[in-house]
Amino acid sequence: MATLDQNIVERVKASIELDKQKPDLGNVNMEKGMELIRDVGAVLLDVRPPAKVSGDNAEEADIPNAYYTPYTEFTDYCDILPQDKTAPILVACLKGWFANRIMGYLEALGYENVYVLGANIEDLIAAHKAHTR
Repeated sequence: MATLDQNIVERVKASIELDKQKPDLGNVNMEKGMELIRDVGAVLLDVRPPAKVSGDNAEEADIPNAYYTPYTEFTDYCDILPQDKTAPILVACLKGWFANRIMGYLEALGYENVYVLGANIEDLIAAHKAHTR
C-alpha cells in the first residue's frame, strides 16, 4: 500500500479537530446559514452542478458574497476563495452531497471556518429574495 503524504494527513487531522468544535460538525440549518451570510459576512458557495440548478443560482440571486462554483468545475474557481483562511465559508447545494465534498476540499486547502448548509439552497435563495423585497 502506498504511503500517504504526511502533510495532507496532518491537515486532515487538524480539520477534523476544528470540525469537532463546531455544532453538528459544521452542518448548519437555514437559520444559522442566513445568520452566517447576513451577520457574519460568510462567503456562500453554490456548488450545484449546472444540471441541478433550477432558476437562479445564489450569485444570480444577489446574495451578498455568493458565488456559483459548480462542483464539477470547482478548481476553476479557486481564485475567488478568500485569502484569509479563517474567513467563514458556507457551502450549499440541494441535499448536501456536493457541499460536503467541497467542505473537505476547502479544509484540505487549509480553510478553518467552513460550514455546510443542511437545507436545500433553493429554499435559502427563496428566503433571501423574500427578505430583500
